[in-house]
Amino acid sequence: DDPLELRDLAIAELIYSAGLRLQELVDINIGDIDIQQQLVTVTGKGCKTRTVPVGRAALSALERWLAVKPGGVATDPEQAVFTSRQGRRISPRSVQSRLARLAATGRLAQPLHPHMLRHAFASHMLESSGDLRAVQELLGHANIGTTQIYTHLDFQHLAKTYDAAHPRAQRRKKP
Repeated sequence: DDPLELRDLAIAELIYSAGLRLQELVDINIGDIDIQQQLVTVTGKGCKTRTVPVGRAALSALERWLAVKPGGVATDPEQAVFTSRQGRRISPRSVQSRLARLAATGRLAQPLHPHMLRHAFASHMLESSGDLRAVQELLGHANIGTTQIYTHLDFQHLAKTYDAAHPRAQRRKKP
């Protein structure tokens, strides 16, 4: 029921669901979200704008946050979506510390930071679709080489899983 916890959950869900950069998340205004179409428009590096889909869980968390947001949701499309208790736009540093706190209270095995969620988004999208160009567009990467990093990471994960699970992958012990 804590409004800040609802905000923090909405932040985590939105970063993961849409693969947002930290600054993109902080800069989102009310007018950038289209709940009916399940889209959010963000401005990324180089002032490039892109529109990305948002999942149901993120939209639900976002709606719960907006219902209790200090000052409510005004009709001003330039109003920040994520704000502090005082109603000012949340800072990138606050997002980082609140996600770390969210992870600690959730008893996760490791700290949580915004780029980790973006990274998980990219890996999961690539895993499920295999479409590198689509993932490139969703992430807002100008260069396909930047997105290709995720294919290497995906292969490393696959190799580790294979080595751990496949009976013939076990190395023979030397006598």
